[in-house]
Amino acid sequence: MNIAWFLVLSAFIFAIGAAGVMTRRNPLVILLCLELMLNAGNLALIAFSRMWGNADGQVFALIVMVVAACEVVVGLGVIVAMYRRRLRIDVDEMSELRG
Repeated sequence: MNIAWFLVLSAFIFAIGAAGVMTRRNPLVILLCLELMLNAGNLALIAFSRMWGNADGQVFALIVMVVAACEVVVGLGVIVAMYRRRLRIDVDEMSELRG
């Protein structure tokens, strides 16, 4: 397959994730859309790695997966803290979690 197909799919997945981050207010949905964006970047990295015939893109994709896992852990921790304090789960009101 041509690399262009992988890049078009990657751009399409990234656009879906970006649209979800911009339009949604639920933090869980925003986290899922961020994961879509990171996976689109991983797909592009692996496609370029396959095109050049080396493993550099795959190593970077693994690093991105580790960062994504850390991001989900921190994000879910914030959401659990909001549930415990009985705050409204709305990204516009996240400033109330201070102090």
